[in-house]
Amino acid sequence: MSDRLRPSVRIPAAAAELLREVRRTPPLTQCITNTVVAGFTANVLLATGAAPAMVGIVGESGIFAGIADALLVNLGTPPPEQRAAMSEAVRGANAAGTPWVLDPVAIGALPVRTTLAAELVAQHPTAVRGNASEILALAGTGAGGRGVDAVDAPEAAMEAARTIAARWGSVVAVSGATDLITDGERVIRIANGDPLLTRVTGGGCALGAVMAAFLGAARATGADAMTAVAAATLVYTVAAERAAKVAAGPGSFAVAFIDALAAVETDDLLRDARIEEDAR
Repeated sequence: MSDRLRPSVRIPAAAAELLREVRRTPPLTQCITNTVVAGFTANVLLATGAAPAMVGIVGESGIFAGIADALLVNLGTPPPEQRAAMSEAVRGANAAGTPWVLDPVAIGALPVRTTLAAELVAQHPTAVRGNASEILALAGTGAGGRGVDAVDAPEAAMEAARTIAARWGSVVAVSGATDLITDGERVIRIANGDPLLTRVTGGGCALGAVMAAFLGAARATGADAMTAVAAATLVYTVAAERAAKVAAGPGSFAVAFIDALAAVETDDLLRDARIEEDAR
C-alpha cells in the first residue's frame, strides 16, 4: 500500500447507504445506450433496485432527461438519430440539474464517436466511465483501444483521468482489474471484481448505468459525485465476485450476476470491500 493511500471505511459505509436509497426510491435512470447491451443494462438496473428507462428518441430524450433522476449516455452504437438524441438529452439534463454519465465506448480510432465524445464531454458530465484506452483517447493522449477492448492498464490513464476531471469538472472512473476513480485531486482505487465481467457483453457498459442510478440517489443522501461513483463500483464488483463463485463460465455468470446484484446486502459491502483512498 502506498504512503498516500489508506484502506477506506468511508466508501463501504456510503455504498451501503446509497444501495438502501436506490432500493427505497428507486431512481428513474434514463439510458441512451447501445443496441448490443440495452437489455442487459435494463436488467442490471432492475436487479440493483433502480428503474430503467431506455428513452432515446429525438423530441423525447431532452424532455425525459428533465424528468429522470439520472442519465446515461453510452456511445457504443451511435447512429445519427441516437447521436442527436444524446445531445438533446444532455442539454435537458444540464438545464434540469440531472446528473449524467458519459461512457465513450471505443473512441480513438473511430472518428464519428471520437468527435461526438469530445463534444459531449465539453458539456460537463457529472461522471465519465471508460477503460484506460478510452480515457486516454478522450484526453487526447492516446489512440484508443482494440475496438471496445483496452490495450492500456488503468494506472497508465491516471494523468489523463485527472486532466479530464480538472478540465470539465467530472468524476472520472477508469475500469480495469483495479478500478481507479478521481475528481482531479482525490483518488480512489477499488480492487474488487472478477475477470468474468470482461467475458459478458455489457459488463462495463451496465456499470455506467449503475453509476448514474447511484448519482440520482446521492441527491437524497448528500453524498458527493465521487463517493456515489465509487459506491456504485463497489456494489457492482462485490456482486461480480459473489456471482463468480457459483458460475461455471460466462453464460452462467451473466445470470448469476443479475441474481447477485439483487441479493447483495450492506454487510457484504462492509465485509468484502478492498478499497484505498487518499489519506488527506
